[in-house]
Amino acid sequence: MVIYDSHQKEKIDFKPLKDKKVKIYVCGPTVYDDAHLGHARSSISFDLLRRVLETLGYDVTFVKNFTDIDDKIINKINATGKSLEEITTHYINSYLNDMEALNVKRADIEPKATESLEAMFEIIQKLLDKGYAYKLPNGDIYFDVSKDEEYCNLSNKCPEDEGVHRVEVEGKKNPQDFALWKACKGENDVCFDSPFGRGRPGWHIECSAMIKKHIAYSDTKYQIDIHGGGADLFFPHHENEEAQTYCAYNQHLAKYWMHNGFVTINGEKMSKSLGNSFFVKDALKHYPGEVLRFYLMSTHYRAPLNFSEEDLIASKKRLDKLYRLKKRIYGITKKQQDKEFEEKLLEAMRDDLNISKALAVVDEFVRVANENLDKNPKDKSLKQKIISNIEFIDKLLGVGGSDAYKYFQAGIDEDTKKKINEMIEKRNEAKKEKNYELADKIRDELQQLGIKIQDTPNGTVWEKV
Repeated sequence: MVIYDSHQKEKIDFKPLKDKKVKIYVCGPTVYDDAHLGHARSSISFDLLRRVLETLGYDVTFVKNFTDIDDKIINKINATGKSLEEITTHYINSYLNDMEALNVKRADIEPKATESLEAMFEIIQKLLDKGYAYKLPNGDIYFDVSKDEEYCNLSNKCPEDEGVHRVEVEGKKNPQDFALWKACKGENDVCFDSPFGRGRPGWHIECSAMIKKHIAYSDTKYQIDIHGGGADLFFPHHENEEAQTYCAYNQHLAKYWMHNGFVTINGEKMSKSLGNSFFVKDALKHYPGEVLRFYLMSTHYRAPLNFSEEDLIASKKRLDKLYRLKKRIYGITKKQQDKEFEEKLLEAMRDDLNISKALAVVDEFVRVANENLDKNPKDKSLKQKIISNIEFIDKLLGVGGSDAYKYFQAGIDEDTKKKINEMIEKRNEAKKEKNYELADKIRDELQQLGIKIQDTPNGTVWEKV
């Protein structure tokens, strides 16, 4: 397996810290609003990484956190009058439902910041004791970047670089120092008890604490194998995580750093603050989750993706071809492994998740399979290999696993589906009673509705024409 390490800025051989075990931590969402396509793309990118590693035989521990205390969440509390728990629980569940629709596997561990405070206190105290942190008269605690000689070596983006902005706070030693603990500022603030006084954690300390608490190795140079997230997190978020972890424990946070590219609309980075967010829940009203997943993963994870509905529709047509092939072998259950195909697909994904090459392999498989079925429509062995390959595609890429006919029912509301199924049931009853005139009449009515039916050994199936 070869991956692109954001720190070394090149593709390198992946070698885990401990044989066949891989620990991955991916920065999850701040849960104050619904998930947008940027969240979806990051989730799908690292879901692909996880699937490839697991298919290669690695024992993967995958962690994705929820930031459930933040300025944006506090603003939501003040605007809505709802409690912290009400807001964060709602948006966590919303996020998980959206990711399930995209066939993103649930993380093995899903820690919350508010449930990891003790771990944060430990790191902050170590940094204070070692002189890497200092406390202001107002109770805030800051990390002193001037004490860390390695600061900026991870991202190679120094604070003085143009475009880097820091919040001005009276008493800070350096403009680039970042908050570890924020003392309560008023009655509308959300605060927790701590050894340092009532307050709440800074953003960066959360991930370091959750990694330390849940998956960090204590006997290696690095705490985990891979740390991932969006490209916008590399600096300052990941830089600051690395700094505070190394200064507290004399361990680097991760051996490898991986980052996915932005999703943009009309060339702008997708961001709620820009007002151009496209929520996943809204996209799912018009397109199946599998179609959305296929589109978002079709561009290499490190490259930016400029969202276009035209491209999404074109991507769906590409996925349609796989499902039309699956329809041709509908009802085949016995499988026959095709190791040559599996190796071709894996070879592509082992190269830093080379999705373009992988999808080219899939396209070629679909083309050749259709040609062979045209020549040998009754070849059971051929059909068994085809269904095995489609299942392998689903295992590795997370697409192709749906029922072939239900896939083509997308866009039909539940009431209409119920009506169609009732008509099919009446037709089947008519056929049992040898009332073929009625059966044919119902078939004609379905065709007028734009519904094509097919009788198979597993029953009658239908699709939207």
